[in-house]
Amino acid sequence: MRPQIYSSGFLIFRKQPDWEFVLMKHANRWDLPKGHLDQSETKIEAAYRELKEETGIESELVWRDPDFEYTSQYTVQYSRSEPARLKELTIFLGVLYRDAEIITTEHLGHRWFRWSPPHAIQSETIDPLLEQVARHWEKNGPPGIT
Repeated sequence: MRPQIYSSGFLIFRKQPDWEFVLMKHANRWDLPKGHLDQSETKIEAAYRELKEETGIESELVWRDPDFEYTSQYTVQYSRSEPARLKELTIFLGVLYRDAEIITTEHLGHRWFRWSPPHAIQSETIDPLLEQVARHWEKNGPPGIT
């Protein structure tokens, strides 16, 4: 079955001096800066737009790993009056060239988590994504950006 909804975003890392990644705070969970694709927008365009809208981080501050792309599919139902629909989420891996102030606009806040796999933050999306990053870095090493 083909997804009816597409969403994309970024998992952003920094090195300070250890590797850390940022998550956005919702009322009852942590999430990534991500969102739905606009009409005629590509996944990467939407990911950069959502990153800017939700964190204030400009695309010029982000190195994107060209060899990493995480995709998952799951069913969502936004209201009882709507049918459940299949959603596809694509997450890109980015590293800040330099530290940037996070300006939270759509969330209750944010937090930098120390990279220390395995993680147990959110079992549906975040943990599988972090497991894939860990495998990717075991194979390729973390980025040479410091």
